[in-house]
Amino acid sequence: MLRRLPAIFLMLTTAFAQYPENLTTENLHAISQEMRRNAARYLEFRSAGFRSWHPQRREMLITTRFGDSSQLHWVKMPGGARRQITFLPEPVSGGTFQPRRGECIVFLQDSGGGEFYQIHRLDPADGKATLLTDGKSRNVGVVWSPSGRQFAYSSTRRTGKDSDIRVMRPMDPSSDREVLAVEGGGWHALAWSPDETHLLIGEYLSANESRLHLLDLTNHKLVRVSPEGSAPVSWLGGAFAADGRSVFTATDSEGEFRQLARLDLGTKAVTMITGDIPWDVDEFDLSPDGARLAIATNEEGLSVLRIHDARTGRRLQQPRIPAGVISSVRWHEDNQTLGFSLDSARSPTDAWSLDAQSGELTRWTESETGGLDASQFAEPTLLRIASFDGLAISGFLYRPDPARFPGPRPCLFVVHGGPEGQSQPGFLGRYNYFLEEMGIALFFPNIRGSIGYGKTFLTLDNGYKREDSIKDIGAFIDALSKDRGIDPGRIGVSGGSYGGYVVLASMIHFGERIRCGISTVGISNFLTFLQNTQDYRRDLRRVEYGDERDPEMRAFLERISPTARAHEIRRPLFVVQGKNDPRVPVTEARQMVQAVRAAGGAVSYLEAADEGHGFAKKKNADVLFLATAAFLQEHLLEPAAP
Repeated sequence: MLRRLPAIFLMLTTAFAQYPENLTTENLHAISQEMRRNAARYLEFRSAGFRSWHPQRREMLITTRFGDSSQLHWVKMPGGARRQITFLPEPVSGGTFQPRRGECIVFLQDSGGGEFYQIHRLDPADGKATLLTDGKSRNVGVVWSPSGRQFAYSSTRRTGKDSDIRVMRPMDPSSDREVLAVEGGGWHALAWSPDETHLLIGEYLSANESRLHLLDLTNHKLVRVSPEGSAPVSWLGGAFAADGRSVFTATDSEGEFRQLARLDLGTKAVTMITGDIPWDVDEFDLSPDGARLAIATNEEGLSVLRIHDARTGRRLQQPRIPAGVISSVRWHEDNQTLGFSLDSARSPTDAWSLDAQSGELTRWTESETGGLDASQFAEPTLLRIASFDGLAISGFLYRPDPARFPGPRPCLFVVHGGPEGQSQPGFLGRYNYFLEEMGIALFFPNIRGSIGYGKTFLTLDNGYKREDSIKDIGAFIDALSKDRGIDPGRIGVSGGSYGGYVVLASMIHFGERIRCGISTVGISNFLTFLQNTQDYRRDLRRVEYGDERDPEMRAFLERISPTARAHEIRRPLFVVQGKNDPRVPVTEARQMVQAVRAAGGAVSYLEAADEGHGFAKKKNADVLFLATAAFLQEHLLEPAAP
């Protein structure tokens, strides 16, 4: 049974007289005044993500936070003021200018982290926001038509689980109409044909399999255009060529990695454009005139940007960008200026642009770092090892300054979610506090099942191979235990979502070698997870974890679930959860806390009533971070007993 601690024990900082009423807490560790003071600056990092270009002027739309949640801001020049244009209690997700005229902005927003996004129209002239969708269903994936008169999107409005395709003219919400009814939660619009008579539709089945379809908007006929084959193939993203007869897309149909390709809609012939690059294409964008392609590849975690001729496929340039991770690559309608977001180990996410003619790179925003000199933050080294079965796996290791923190240091593993995610050497934000002030080394492993290392690697944790990924954690523990800079007696593990499951499983499998664990929105029982996750996600997750309706698979999933072995967790555990999480429901956290306690284990618990799959609001994230730092201070930082 959850309970609220007495207010006298819940003192946090002078800014928080006690934990806010939206938080449920149990057994959180006391936070010293020194920690509060030292951590204060690390709580003030900001970021600025590029979202959209104004179609007629060289001005951009970004998301950043100056209050409690991220909102839309308008930036009119590089280094110019970030003028806030949405003032809403919940974070704003994305946001795009209407093409051609820029008369309105369309953005998404959910409530309490529930991910049932609603589409809104913002009129810059008067600042008024208008709800365009029904306020109940999940609505995502806005794709504007070339003229800017209408957009397509996916919605669960009809059944609550199937992602149907709808079209709307935003200036006339009553025009909203269904153009394609489907079965499954993985359908989404990708692109409009130049004459706006057809839509390119994506059907996502798993991380290894997706398809492309062409929808005729005049007769609603749907035709599969991606070639059929015996093996699963991924087809991600899409853009119509200028002639409307072919589309650009990223596919792994001819190798281990996603390559940019041109797909002829009539013959289904596939022509590879980046076949010489043995890495995944993460993003691409076609210039409005159809002449140039901007392509971002993920090369062992770092982004590389290239510009290609869309007609010939020839590489035109490979601009030098700071080492880091880029996202949200978008051309301006001037066909010359490219916008994107970039972050690195020593710089938070900011908005940048590239002049494709001159090659000039321009930083538009410079986000605050709490007064800290981010240029002095630690950069990672890439650790490569062979796992238990000889498989090559790797991860990024950040080390504290040895002059300030001599001798072997404690190490915290930080495991990504997904499981089809990837740890990349981006900005650590407040996690720099662990490095710079506590002297804790941070290790970000990419265990099997991570994206970015080929389609075979991606499948090596599926179904009955699930615990092979946990064995990878053991291999990394073995490797780091031999590192003279790491104290093998002070290794902790943390992670979110699927990474939260990895934390729980690792504490069971390697309990004597792990000092403590932090599981955030983690899966604790695969059967209850598949039963209670949102309907639109269930079939997609069965492909990854296994179909619990099969008796043998059900028995296997029950056997490997952490709740079934909670009695084996004998080291301190911190469980974190958002009450409105649609992916990993709150019941996963609550039942794990109860199971560990029933077996006599020590558990700290933090639950936010107004969050979902992670903490998005600053006030909640601050509490979580300070509670985490106090937990690590007590259970990881202190030397091991003889």
